[in-house]
Amino acid sequence: MARTPHGGGGEHGGDGERRGRGRRGDRDRENRQERQEGDELKDKLVTINRVAKVVKGGRRFSFAALVVVGDQKGRVGWGAGKAREVPEAIRKATEQAKRTMIRVPMREGRTLHHDVIGEFGAGQVTLRAAPAGTGIIAGGPMRAVFETLGMGDVVAKCTGSTNPHNMIKATFAALQRTTSPRAVAARRGKKVSDLLGPRKDQAAEAPAAEATNV
Repeated sequence: MARTPHGGGGEHGGDGERRGRGRRGDRDRENRQERQEGDELKDKLVTINRVAKVVKGGRRFSFAALVVVGDQKGRVGWGAGKAREVPEAIRKATEQAKRTMIRVPMREGRTLHHDVIGEFGAGQVTLRAAPAGTGIIAGGPMRAVFETLGMGDVVAKCTGSTNPHNMIKATFAALQRTTSPRAVAARRGKKVSDLLGPRKDQAAEAPAAEATNV
C-alpha cells in the first residue's frame, strides 16, 4: 500500500494558509479604510427614544436613535436605527446616515446661496442665507445638521411640527432644493456673470475709470 508523501500535505496546507492570509489581509485593508472614513466624518446624536412592542408574554423594549453624519465640507446625511441596546441602535443609524449622504452647494463655504423652504408632513422649515459672523441660528435638530455639514452662517426657523424626525426630513428636503449660480447657468446655457450681473467692485471701478478718461 503506497503512502502519501508527507511533503504533499504540507504543500496543500501552505496554499490554504496563504489563501487565509490573503483573505485576512483584505479584511484588514477594508477595516483600515472604514476607520479612515470614520475619522473624517463627524456624527451627532439628535435624539434617542425608548419604544415598546406588546407581545404575548408582555412588552419588549428597544431603543430608536436618530443620527446625523457629515464631513463638515458640504456633505451630510441622516439615519434612524432601532435595536435592543442603545449602542447598537446608534451604530445602525450611523451606518444608514453614511449611505444616504448628499452634497449641498454653499456660498463661500459658509452659507446658502439663496433662501429656501422645506416641508415634510406637518413640519416646515425656512432656511435663510446670512452674512459672515451671523453664526448658526437654529433649533436643536437643525443645528446638528448645519454643524455636521460645515455651514457657519445660517438662519433657520421651524413652523409646524417640532418632532425631530419631521424637522430633520424637512431640513433635508430644503437642502436638496438648494442650487448654485454655476449650476443654474450651466442648465440655461449662460455665464454666471449674465445671471448675477457685474460685481460690486467692478461697478465701482467703472465710474472711476470714466472720470479718469475725462
